[in-house]
Formats: sequence, structure tokens, C-alpha cells
Amino acid sequence: MNSAALNASRRSRELAALADGHTVDVVVIGGGITGTGIALDAASRGLTVALVEKHDLAFGTSRWSSKLVHGGLRYLATGNIGIARRSAVERGILMTRNAPHLVHAMPQLVPLLPTMGTAERALVRTGFLAGDALRCLAGTRSSTLPRSRRIPASRAIDMVPAVRRHGLDGGLLAYDGQLIDDARLVTAVARTAAQHGAMILTRVAASQATGTSVRLTDQLTGESFGLTARAVINASGVWAGEIDTAIKLRPSRGTHLVFDAKAFGNPVAALTIPIPGELNRFVFAMPEQLGRVYLGLTDEDAPGPIPDVPEPTSVEIGFLLDTVNTALDTKLGREDVIGAYAGLRPLIDTGDGNGRTADVSRDHAVVESASGVISVIGGKLTEYRYMAEDVVDRAVELRGLSAGQCRTRNLPLVGAPANPVATLRVPTDMPSSLVARFGAEAPNVIATAACDRPTDPVADGIDVIRAEFEYAVTHEGALTVDDIVDRRTRIGLVDRDRRAVLPVAEELLARTSH
Repeated sequence: MNSAALNASRRSRELAALADGHTVDVVVIGGGITGTGIALDAASRGLTVALVEKHDLAFGTSRWSSKLVHGGLRYLATGNIGIARRSAVERGILMTRNAPHLVHAMPQLVPLLPTMGTAERALVRTGFLAGDALRCLAGTRSSTLPRSRRIPASRAIDMVPAVRRHGLDGGLLAYDGQLIDDARLVTAVARTAAQHGAMILTRVAASQATGTSVRLTDQLTGESFGLTARAVINASGVWAGEIDTAIKLRPSRGTHLVFDAKAFGNPVAALTIPIPGELNRFVFAMPEQLGRVYLGLTDEDAPGPIPDVPEPTSVEIGFLLDTVNTALDTKLGREDVIGAYAGLRPLIDTGDGNGRTADVSRDHAVVESASGVISVIGGKLTEYRYMAEDVVDRAVELRGLSAGQCRTRNLPLVGAPANPVATLRVPTDMPSSLVARFGAEAPNVIATAACDRPTDPVADGIDVIRAEFEYAVTHEGALTVDDIVDRRTRIGLVDRDRRAVLPVAEELLARTSH
């Protein structure tokens, strides 16, 4: 059996083992990028690990990002050199070692339009040069992330055909890391943790956590039992305060709009528009998988109860449209928006309720509660590996765990060419979209398929094949139709596409589950 395969039968076996009194070194609460990163770090050091997630992998903030692996340029501009340098280092590790199949160089085009003054142009150019310096400092080669440069208007139009042409004086071009998808990264990290022996248990809620125990409830059956561990780590993001009530967070909402890529002329670069009056803050219109463009991002206070699925506000939608329209030849309206999503950043509450969330540090903190639960709060997706290393180091120190040194800096994830998951040979050409999402594992998706017409698209005009839906259930831990459509693939971001593929998801889930 594939040791990285997550599915319902493996979940049942492992949950039964824990219910029978099996103890572990580490329990991780939360199945987002931080929690799965901690599970991988701990398991790869030789610790026994159980990760529990109330919903599904990447259910919360981890699927609502900009899909960017930032080099930390923004933090350099605000004087936070430490986080800027760490971000650049972590970006390089992801792009060259951990997940070269999931993270690629994304060109970012800042169009030089008459509305952009000389001082503003100089500021952006200086920022991009500082980004080049950060890349060099992090040891990332220009063959992985090209140097920034100025390009002529004709080249800018080729890259983003919808860009405003009147008065266009060329563009400034820089590069950053882009994920094919954030939820796919979470799934790859979780499966790599499973490959190293971690139990990855979705639809399992945690309560009554202490430093050495937690109560687990199977959300599918309602059965509940206590689990003993040598360390309990809370990585539940914006919900961290539900596990440790002493934790105070200040959630910040980031909203994105989804467009058909044709609305932007099928761009090959991210149209990058400086927000007027802001230091190194931009709105991005980024070309994405499935023929889409994501436009983001906002940074708004989100006080009050934490919703399972945050909703964009009308004001945020208007702000994003108004900003991008300053750089477009033809204005886009609300009728052009085919989908939208919002996520909550788990920012640390510094006590300055009057300050803007955009100015709150994106650094993370590791804290121990009075009951002994170790929590990680704050942080950003790009630094998930570094955060996990920090948390596990602390747990090893505080609990006297017998563990090896951190190995994740050079650990290829499932799908990376160097990962030892056996790739089966199949006599067929791989669709480029399949390779983009699965990397070196793409042949396995087709070779292991038992469904009819495995290489047929799940719906007309959607470049996801039937075998991918089946693989989500047999290898990627999908237990419901929503898991398949909303997280293993991102078809669900557009309602009309979601409706078109639901019957196929239901068919393959029913067939594979029996």
C-alpha cells in the first residue's frame, strides 16, 4: 500500500487504534498548513504523531490565501528585516527542494501609467531591486526567480493584454513564488507526514485539551474518547482561542474576486497595481489554474465570532474593482465577477485596537498555556516550515522528547521528483494541468484509477479529469463531495462550475467508498 495514501479505511484503522489506548508523542490540533507542517516535522524526526482536524484538510485560512509564496518584500519596506529574510529563504526552500512541482516563478507587472508619478515609480523600482537583493541573500538563483527589470509597452501588453494602453510607458517586471494552489500544498504536506508515519485524522474534533491529554470526538459517528500524549500542540489558526481561552487574536479579513481569465485577455503575468497612499501594498490580478484570474487582496478588521467560511463584503468587492480598473483598458464590473472568497489571518493581538490590521506584524509566537498546551499563533503561509520547526523544537525542549534534528529543510513533499513515492508507468501522455497539480505523482493518478473513462474531463471546459476526483478519495483523504470539489480541486470557487461537476463527484465518491 502507498504509505502516503489517505482514505476512509486508513482513517478508521488509525482512529480505532487511538480509541483502544494507543498513545502518541505528539497530538497536533488543526489541519491547515501550520498543523500539517508540524505533523511532518515531528514525524520526520521519529516522533509518533496524531493530527486531528474538526473539518477537512485546508478547511480554514489555508485555502483562502493569494496562492503566493512571498519573498518578504513588503516586510523589508516596513523595516522588518528578519521576517523578510526568512520569507525569502523559505520561498527558496519550497521552490527548489520541498515543492518545486507546486511553486513556480510568477511574473508581476507594474504598468507605468500617467497616474503613477516619478517618485512612486522610483519607490517601486527600488523595492524590486531590494527584492532581488533578498533573493540573492537567500541563495535563490536567478534561474529559479529571474531578476526584476523594466520592459517596453509592447511586452507589457503581451503579458497582460487588458492593461490600459493610453499613456502606457512600459512596465516594471519582478518575480515572486506562486502556488498552483494552497490547499494542494496542505494536502501534499499532510500526505508526506503520513508517509513518515503520522496519523492524519479529519472530521475529528478536539476538546478538553491539556498538556498531556485531549478528548477526541469522531464527527462522523459521534463516538468520543480520551487520548494521552507527551505533548499537545494547538495549531488551529483563527480558532486557537477555542482550545486555549487565554489566547487573544485579531483576525484580519483578506478578500479575493474570481474572474474568467478572458476578462483580462488571458494574462501570463500578475497585473500589479500599487494602492494609492500605501507603502509597498498592491492589488494583484493573478493568472490561476482552471482558466481563472484571482484579484486580491484586502486587509480589514474582522472582529466578533469566527465563521467557518468568511464572506467578502460589498465594500471590499468595490475597492478591488475600483483599484484594478485604474490599470485596465475596459472597466470590469460586479457582473464580471464569477466567484469570490475571503479568509481570516490569525494575527496576534498586540493590544493596539486602533491600529490598522495591515500594520500588525505577521510574525508568529509559540506560547504555553497554564494547562500545558503549546500553541502557535500568527505567522504566514510562506513560513509554515520554519514555524513548524520552531514549535517542535519547543515541544522537544519542554517535554523532553527523544527526537532527531529537524529534517524538513531538505525533505521533498509527495509529488516532488525526489520524493520516494513510486511512480507507476502508464502508456499515455500526461495532461499538463494534471502534472501542474500532482508533479511526479501524475502518472499514479491515472494508473491507479478504477473508474470508467479516467482521463475524461469532469465537465466540459474544466481541465480536471475523472481520475483526479477518484484519487482525492483513494489517496488524498477526501471524505465528502465538498472535500473533492472545494479543496482537493478548486472547482467550487465558481458556483456554475460547482453545479456542473457535483454529479460526477457524487458518483465517484459513492463508487470509491464501497
